[in-house]
Amino acid sequence: MRKLILAAIAAVAVLGSHQNAQAEAVQIKKDSLALNGNLAMASGKSVKDGVVLITHGTLAHNGMEVIKAMQAGLAERGFNSLAITLGLGLDNRQGMYDCAVPHKHKHTDSLDEIGAWMGWLKAEGVSKVVLMGHSRGGAQTALFAAERPNPLVSKVVLLAPMTYDEKAASASYQARYGKPLAEPLAKASALIKAGKGGEMMKDTGFIYCPGATASAASFVSYYQPDPRLGVVAPLSRIKAPTLVIAAANDEVVKGLLEMVKPLADGKTVKLVTVPNADHFFLDLAADDAADAIKAFIGE
Repeated sequence: MRKLILAAIAAVAVLGSHQNAQAEAVQIKKDSLALNGNLAMASGKSVKDGVVLITHGTLAHNGMEVIKAMQAGLAERGFNSLAITLGLGLDNRQGMYDCAVPHKHKHTDSLDEIGAWMGWLKAEGVSKVVLMGHSRGGAQTALFAAERPNPLVSKVVLLAPMTYDEKAASASYQARYGKPLAEPLAKASALIKAGKGGEMMKDTGFIYCPGATASAASFVSYYQPDPRLGVVAPLSRIKAPTLVIAAANDEVVKGLLEMVKPLADGKTVKLVTVPNADHFFLDLAADDAADAIKAFIGE
């Protein structure tokens, strides 16, 4: 029996139209939460050949199109991958996070969960892991690599990782919700200072969710002025070779190229732009990204 697995649904599954991959749903326990992952094996490979550990973007999951495309593309190129679904405070979470569900999760919860999956991979006999993340998951992956270095991690791949700029964050909140970010942030910060971080703030704009209910601690975690929320601050502290993949037509993450270029020395940090790609690397853009990842891992 595999250690830490609560449930495993073995299936010889097809990732997209690719016939050379086997997919297996796996589940581990982290504190009180069951966490889900999808392990995609390349033809003729075992976990001992290494695994790419993939983390999705904001409030998303491991079955979204960009993640499925990356797993399929990696398997076709001979790489195993494990795409995880962050719990976001919910047991056995699957699919997109429902905005009607109160938010109690934090941006940094991902670090413990990525660490838990790293432990599972080690227990399975994996000796080499490439950390990979998309969008916010890219920023969280970078933060994990910077602050929790692990000898199993050989390389890091950040796919259109989230950036952070305090003024841009405030402007974005104002545009989305029609009110200044400073108001709910001050309220949440005051609650935390009073020892009431778990108190729920109702009818507030939160990430992509208008009229949401979120704890004060959750709100501050995602909105406090903190460079660690974006990719650039942790990127400069990652020891493993890192590849940043930008989408030429990205309308979600803006300014990535300008922010990363000063750090891209071509050795520790490499920067690649995929032409004609939007934030989600649809269709042929996914293949271009997978080709870049193959070349990088193979170096």
